[in-house]
Amino acid sequence: MSAATTIPTGSQISPVDERIYQQTNLLGDWKGSWTKNHQPIEIKVDSINGSTAQVEYTHNGHTEKGTGTVDGRTITYGNVTIATRNGTQAAVEFAFGTATQSAILAKSAAPADQNKLVGNWIGSTATQTAAFQVISISGRDAQVRYSIDGQTAQGVGDASKNAVNLGKVAFSTADGLNGTVTFPVGHNTYTLAVKKFSPKTA
Repeated sequence: MSAATTIPTGSQISPVDERIYQQTNLLGDWKGSWTKNHQPIEIKVDSINGSTAQVEYTHNGHTEKGTGTVDGRTITYGNVTIATRNGTQAAVEFAFGTATQSAILAKSAAPADQNKLVGNWIGSTATQTAAFQVISISGRDAQVRYSIDGQTAQGVGDASKNAVNLGKVAFSTADGLNGTVTFPVGHNTYTLAVKKFSPKTA
């Protein structure tokens, strides 16, 4: 038995989903140059888990890898802090004592199929809600987190073209804006329509 549903136009976004959206914006490969000395800088945010992020920081010809601290729209790694509002440009500041440097970085584009899948997907009906987050994709491995009817899970899913599977839960999208989440309830399987969550920016 399958139930196809649509999203009510007045769906409300929870503070948790808003926070996840902000974190998703930080993920990716950011590149640019320091404003003072014009030296290239690259920051890769590979994954985010709660208040920590796995970061690669490349400057002066060498790369450091480690764990950064996430706070809303910002990540601090050592003496470097990166922040973004829109997920396409980021501001970076380096501070050590009285010495400071700043830069504006641009996010490198991911492959088209990955761009379509990555994001926060949310849908609800009078009886069911689903939030499916594709955090990042590397090859066929997708970092996934979802909450369906109060049941949450996260892990590494299997990505192929326009679909991601994590256990018995599947998500797919054709246009990168609308999608479906398929999940089991008891002996039945349900399909819920979802939309990519893009909150209004101030």
